[in-house]
Amino acid sequence: MSARWRIGGIVVTAICLYVLFPTLTSVYESLRVQPLDVWWVLLSVTCDVLAFSCVWRLQRVVLRADFVTVAGSQLAGNAVSLIVPGGAAAGAAVQYRLLAAGGVDSARAASGLTASSLLTTASLFVLPLLALPAVLTDPTVEPRLAHAVWLGVIMFALLSVATAVIVGSDRVVRGIGNTLQKIINRFRHRKTENLAQRLLHERAEIIAELGSRWATSVLAVSGRSMLDFLALMCALAAVGSRPNPALVLMAYAAAAVAGMIPLTPGGVGFVEASLTATLALAGVSAGDALVATAVYRLVSFFLPMIVGLVAYPLMMRRGRRRAAAGPPPP
Repeated sequence: MSARWRIGGIVVTAICLYVLFPTLTSVYESLRVQPLDVWWVLLSVTCDVLAFSCVWRLQRVVLRADFVTVAGSQLAGNAVSLIVPGGAAAGAAVQYRLLAAGGVDSARAASGLTASSLLTTASLFVLPLLALPAVLTDPTVEPRLAHAVWLGVIMFALLSVATAVIVGSDRVVRGIGNTLQKIINRFRHRKTENLAQRLLHERAEIIAELGSRWATSVLAVSGRSMLDFLALMCALAAVGSRPNPALVLMAYAAAAVAGMIPLTPGGVGFVEASLTATLALAGVSAGDALVATAVYRLVSFFLPMIVGLVAYPLMMRRGRRRAAAGPPPP
């Protein structure tokens, strides 16, 4: 059955890429025909680097690991998630393995990655809340943009409920732990035991850790999404476009939701199509929308993927050296 699901996933991905191929071609070919302001492009890259640093900061809080282990494992896991269709689970598994090789306890890694994933995903759906006042007060807002904002608000509410359930329900955490333990033990010779109970313990510690460092956590979570949004604004500035930031925020939120559709690697095609369309609805000309989307995706998608692919073998080598050196002295 699993082989059939994998083959089915590959077929669906191929069909989606075939359908979306004209959009991808038009987006990236647009870079040839319009000059760019290099300084704005560099500023866009800087914003995205800072956005990743916010993720690393949050993960250092919940994982209590050193910077190299957290940053390297996150970049490698992110690269895998961008390459494999529906790769969020595969990327998380790669980061989990690299964290374990770096000396992070398995329960701490599992609970910490779950917590950081929920928080960073929630930060994406906070953005529609910021754009909601513009929808409620401006009757001229394009209805399709307004619908995207309301969809983001609904997703934020659902995610908030899911987070509250995980935080407040021991039964749910035990179920997650037992499921993870079965999956881990299928692929590891060294069996994991009592993962559910350890997750409960780690959940309590992470809640206490986040509570004691709430300011750092809030800044890291909110900074990640806002800096990524600023990377898009810089990409628009690089092509000479100065649209209404509130409308661009709606377009960004809609594209972020589209990027979560697990049919193509990293939402390739879906993000380009939705972002160019929603930017056009936000008042950006078609040509500027195509070029700005291409710049933004090169900065936020392809560049981190390349860096992550370089980080993966380096982190694997670092883990092997650590294993050969033996456990550190108490």
